[in-house]
Amino acid sequence: MTKYILVSGGVVSGIGKGVIASSTGLLLKTTGLKVTSIKIDPYMNIDAGLMRPTEHGEVYVLNDGGEVDLDLGNYERYLDVTLSKDNNITTGKIYTQVIERERKGEYLGKTVQIVPHLVNAIQDWIERVSKIPVDNTGEEPDVCIVELGGTVGDIESAPFIEAMRQFQFRVGHENFALIHVSLVPDMHGEQKTKPTQTTVHALRGLGLLPDLIACRLLVPQPLSSATKDKISMFCHVSSEQVFGVHDVSSVYHVPLLLQSQGIVPYLRKRLNLDSLNIPKEMIDKGISLGNRWKDMTISQDRLFDKVNIVLVGKYTDFKDSYTSVVKALEHSAFRVQRKLILQWVESSDLEPDKQESNPAKYHDAWRALVGAGGILVPGGFGKRGTEGMILAIKRAREQKIPFLGICLGFQLAVIEWTRNVLQLPAQSTEFDENTPNPVIIFMPEISRTHMGGTMRLGLRPTVFEPGTESWSKARRLYGGAAKIWERHRHRYEVNPEYVEKLVASGLPFVGKDEKGERMQVLELKNHPFFIALQAHPEFCTRPLNPSPPFLGLVAAACVPSILEEQLESQVRTFRPPHPEGAMVSEDELRSNTQEHVLGAGGL
Repeated sequence: MTKYILVSGGVVSGIGKGVIASSTGLLLKTTGLKVTSIKIDPYMNIDAGLMRPTEHGEVYVLNDGGEVDLDLGNYERYLDVTLSKDNNITTGKIYTQVIERERKGEYLGKTVQIVPHLVNAIQDWIERVSKIPVDNTGEEPDVCIVELGGTVGDIESAPFIEAMRQFQFRVGHENFALIHVSLVPDMHGEQKTKPTQTTVHALRGLGLLPDLIACRLLVPQPLSSATKDKISMFCHVSSEQVFGVHDVSSVYHVPLLLQSQGIVPYLRKRLNLDSLNIPKEMIDKGISLGNRWKDMTISQDRLFDKVNIVLVGKYTDFKDSYTSVVKALEHSAFRVQRKLILQWVESSDLEPDKQESNPAKYHDAWRALVGAGGILVPGGFGKRGTEGMILAIKRAREQKIPFLGICLGFQLAVIEWTRNVLQLPAQSTEFDENTPNPVIIFMPEISRTHMGGTMRLGLRPTVFEPGTESWSKARRLYGGAAKIWERHRHRYEVNPEYVEKLVASGLPFVGKDEKGERMQVLELKNHPFFIALQAHPEFCTRPLNPSPPFLGLVAAACVPSILEEQLESQVRTFRPPHPEGAMVSEDELRSNTQEHVLGAGGL
């Protein structure tokens, strides 16, 4: 029987349930267990694909093309697993499934209700997905961490709370534990327990009893013993069941913080984890993982040398929009033993109009760009701010500043080259459908009427051009492989009609799709580091296995010798973060997708 750990939240949302859930899973994995995760999002959307990043944060893309909540990125990074779109449950998905079954007559004419039909569908979904292998062992997970989004008492969470109340009896007491994360406000040095008491009482009234209470403090001071005892008394748990999670220097310290308070021994006893027959090989791998994680976090605190990266983006006022990009930079900085100094530049602040409307912002933005060790232009949608991005790319190219472009950044690098090298007034048809030089065009197979889930999504192969092995830094960063896989999310591409002219002018496309028709990686030869990808490599970064292009950017932003050192190391040690079965051709991917759709009844 799979062991289940539910992570719920109280008082306010956005206090770190995802990090606590991921950290708990990581600690269990260090004992040799196989761990998977499920995120429940109670919103009505089918997925996160059409949500504004400034409202909901980053849209995280999975291998199978699922556009999901950013917390699934935490799970994949901490647990080093590969999840599917089914690991993200939304109200929209559940209702769609139940209504589809009703239309097929599967309920035999019964009145379809929230209880039992909807809550049963939720339980069945969790039980089914928890059995899916997510790592290279190809075996069913031992433990499934289920995070319930939002807070207890939210109206939209009610069916999921009821489903989990029933689920604890379906799987049995020793196979189900509940961690409740609650805010403990610190008011002028006094830690207030009343909000936690209230939310735990509400949770108990709904039929769920917390096994562990994780008290989140938004200050560097730890939970006091007096506060811990008070929460223990009024929330009907022992003091060993109360954990403090205060602000630490980085989120990578949270697993060590939980470990120091005895969370693993408690869960081992509560879930009878010793009854699981863990092979010695897995135990040894878990010990190695724990040691490497500890070494990484300790060494991070001792770093003095810095690396300065400037991120030129469209959504810099809401930094959760770039969560995976930031993580990829952090992981890369760990590898080269540098403290990351990340400066945020709103791309529109670089544009000439800003000099008149807000000269202070304009000069601050350009001052940051001029002092950059490396420049990163990430993905995005829409025309706003793109001219500022193009100016940043132009400076990186002409001044030999290390540069990395991602998705939109790749497309804008092509536009910048066409304008300033080929001297053609180029534009993307995303921004101007009547441009005389459409170097970036709408992909022909993409729907123009339906936006949800219709982009080019998921893990796709890129084939490096013959001859690039002798000079391409991008290829060396991927271990010298002839073919690589990264996740995509885009509707526009380089216009094939311009490729020959672009290449002839000195812009090499070193990586293409399997048919050689789609341009996917560009790289300048006579430049310290100038690489752009149509894909989103940030989605596959890992703390102990950083994304290759980001590693290259950060290393190049240090000194040339560090970049060369990392290039040599990558050729020897790089391993793809994907399971073997996930790295398939585009034709196989399309075939598998069609089979999945048919098998799911068209959902």
